[in-house]
Amino acid sequence: MSEPNTPPGIVQAIEDVSKRASVLVREEIELAKAEVTQKVTKLGKGAAVAAAAGVFVLGALIMILFGLAWLAYWAIPFPDNQFFWGFFTVAAVLLLLAGLAGYIAYRALKAGSPPAPKMAIEEARLIKETVSSSQPERTI
Repeated sequence: MSEPNTPPGIVQAIEDVSKRASVLVREEIELAKAEVTQKVTKLGKGAAVAAAAGVFVLGALIMILFGLAWLAYWAIPFPDNQFFWGFFTVAAVLLLLAGLAGYIAYRALKAGSPPAPKMAIEEARLIKETVSSSQPERTI
């Protein structure tokens, strides 16, 4: 297997280096897999805790809205002293805020559409004119 001029010790050393390099590469791949698995597990746990926090915040917001409704009932003199007017007041304020947010979103979307790269199109037109012109120095 070895050439007649190659000493057997060098061939054995090359085989050993090759085997060790192969083992090293396999171990590095396994280490990378373990690291990725560990990071994905941590990300999954973090996402679960973030979801739980979101549920708690949503619950707190609902309770705040209930509190605001009772506060409106207490603070505003409604006819016949009926508490449901406080809830209607909070609902009306929320609908007004939603309408305002929708209007702002509509204006932002209208200003950004259609999303055409006007500057890039103009630059491409100038490049085309320069390339196809018989006197390109005059198109600049």
